[in-house]
Amino acid sequence: MNPTRCPCGSGLPLAECCEPLHRGERTAGTAEQLMRSRFSAFAVGDVAYLRRSWHPSTRPADLALDDDVRWYRLDVGATTGGGVFDSAGTVEFEAFWRSPDGRGSVREVSRFVRGADGWQYVDGDVDPTR
Repeated sequence: MNPTRCPCGSGLPLAECCEPLHRGERTAGTAEQLMRSRFSAFAVGDVAYLRRSWHPSTRPADLALDDDVRWYRLDVGATTGGGVFDSAGTVEFEAFWRSPDGRGSVREVSRFVRGADGWQYVDGDVDPTR
């Protein structure tokens, strides 16, 4: 049996990479690790994890994913802060998707903070040209 690779692009099996974060068995050590786990949650449709990892100050009341959109690739660019000794950080990334209507990507610089609940996504600046 070939284990499912993690959608985040680490090359590791999902069960060893982002899935333990999704299940709450461990927390992200860095802002980039949280961002990668959130991408994986979009890819596997884990709305509960997306909501848990979203900072309460900006978390939407409802979150619904489009079942026709398949997230298939993540490219991580620059990061600032977000390390094991930081309390805030940013991660620049491009996430690629496909749907029956076509394909495209989303480019964003996401902001993260670390508090009592670990790293959480706050918000991001999306590149409107994508």
